Amino acid sequence: MRLSCHLSLLICTLFLVSAAYGQADPPRVLTMEQRAETIDRWLEYRMETILPDLMRKHEIDMWIISAREYNEDPVIKTFLPATWLAARRRTILVLFDRGGDEGVEALAVARYDVGTKFTRAWTPEEQPDQWARLAEIVAERNPRKIAINRSELFATADGLTYSEYELMQSALDPALRKRLVSSELLAAAWLETRTDEEMKVYPRIVRMAHHIIAQGFSDTIVQPGITSTDDLEWWYRERIRELKLITWFHPSVSIQREGSGRDGDFSGRQDANIIQPGDLLHVDFGITYLRLNTDTQQHAYVLKSGETNAPDGILKALGVGNRLQDILTGNFVDGRSGNQILLASLEQASSEGINATIYTHPIGYHGHGTGPTIGLWDQQGGVPGRGDYPLNPNTAHSIELNARVPIPEWNDQEIRIMLEEDAFFDGESVLYIDGRQKQIILIPEPSAINSQ
Repeated sequence: MRLSCHLSLLICTLFLVSAAYGQADPPRVLTMEQRAETIDRWLEYRMETILPDLMRKHEIDMWIISAREYNEDPVIKTFLPATWLAARRRTILVLFDRGGDEGVEALAVARYDVGTKFTRAWTPEEQPDQWARLAEIVAERNPRKIAINRSELFATADGLTYSEYELMQSALDPALRKRLVSSELLAAAWLETRTDEEMKVYPRIVRMAHHIIAQGFSDTIVQPGITSTDDLEWWYRERIRELKLITWFHPSVSIQREGSGRDGDFSGRQDANIIQPGDLLHVDFGITYLRLNTDTQQHAYVLKSGETNAPDGILKALGVGNRLQDILTGNFVDGRSGNQILLASLEQASSEGINATIYTHPIGYHGHGTGPTIGLWDQQGGVPGRGDYPLNPNTAHSIELNARVPIPEWNDQEIRIMLEEDAFFDGESVLYIDGRQKQIILIPEPSAINSQ
C-alpha cells in the first residue's frame, strides 16, 4: 500500500531524528533477557508476599486457573513466566493455601513445569485424563472454597471459558463441585495490587511514555501546514517500535482550532487534520513494558508567527484542568467506591464553577485495569457494578478527565482540556507516578525560536 507523501516524509527523517535526540534519549530500555529476568523476579515476589495474604483475606483455599492456547485467561497471563507468551495446549494452574508459614503451593496440571514456581503435577503416562488428575489433586487437599475465574463484574476475572467450566464440573466429585465459587474479588485484588518492587520501576515506564510524547510534540516532527494528525499518530507507532516497546492501543492525535465551532475539527475536509499554527493539539498515548501499562493525555500548542507562548486563555484553561485533577484525587479515600468518589468530585467541581467530566480507571497489568471505575464519559451519574467496587491501597489509576473552558482570545469558544496521568494510591494520598502536565508543550519551543 502506498504511503501518503506526508508520512513518507516523516519516516524518511526518522534516522536524522534519532541522531538528534542525543541526551534527550528516554530511560534505558532493558534487553529482552533482562526484561524476562525482571518479570520472573517480580512474579516470584508477588506469589511469595501478596498472594497468601490475598487468598486469606478473601477466604479462598484453592484457586484453579485453566486456559487453552490462543484463548488465554487474562489472569493466567500474569502467572506465566516471561518466556511463555501463551498457554501451552491446556494449562491448568492450581494454587493451594497450605496455611501459616507454609505459604501457597503452586502446581501445574500440565505436561511441563510452568516456570520455576509451578511444579508439574501431571504424568499422562500414569493418568491420561488431565481433568481426572486435577480432580485427584483437589480431592487430596480437600479445600473448603475453590475459586474459579467466573465474574459478571470484571472481564479480566471472567476468563474461564464455558467448555473448560463444564469439563471441570464433570471431573470433580459432586461434594467438591459445590465448593466452587467466583474468584472475582481475589482475581481483582491480585490484578490491581502493585508491589514495592514494581513501584520502584513504574516511574521510569511512565517517564518513557512522557518522553516519547514530548518527542512527537516538537518541531522536529511536526511541520505546520504539512504534518497531519494521522502522520503524527503513525510516527508515535513507529517510534514505539524503534525503541523496542509495544503499545496496547493506537495513539490518537486531535486538533482544537479557533473558529472550528467544535472541540476538534471533525468536518471531514481532506485538509482538516493538517496541523496549523494556532492549533491546540491533544494526544492519547500508552505503552506496555514489563507487563505494566501507561495511559497519558497531554496538550501542545503550535505557535503562530510572533508568538512566544500559547494564548493566556489556554494557559489558564490548563490550570482549570489541573484543579479538577486535584479535586478528584483529593476525594480518593480508602474504602470509598468509585461512584462515591465520582459524585463527590463532580459536586465539588460544580461548586467551583468547573464544567467537568470524569472517567478515571485503574491501570497496571491492563490498560483499562481491574478495580473501581470512577465514571465513564457517557455515565456521569455513576457506573453500576464496577463503580461500586471500593478503592484499595497500593493501586494505580489513570486520572482521566476533561474540563470545558471558554477561551477569550477565541471569542469565548469552548475547548476541552483533556488530561490523563498515571498515579499511585498508597492508602492515604495520591502520587503521580512521573508527575503531570502543568505547562502547555509549545511547538516550536521558544528557545528554538530565539536561537534562529
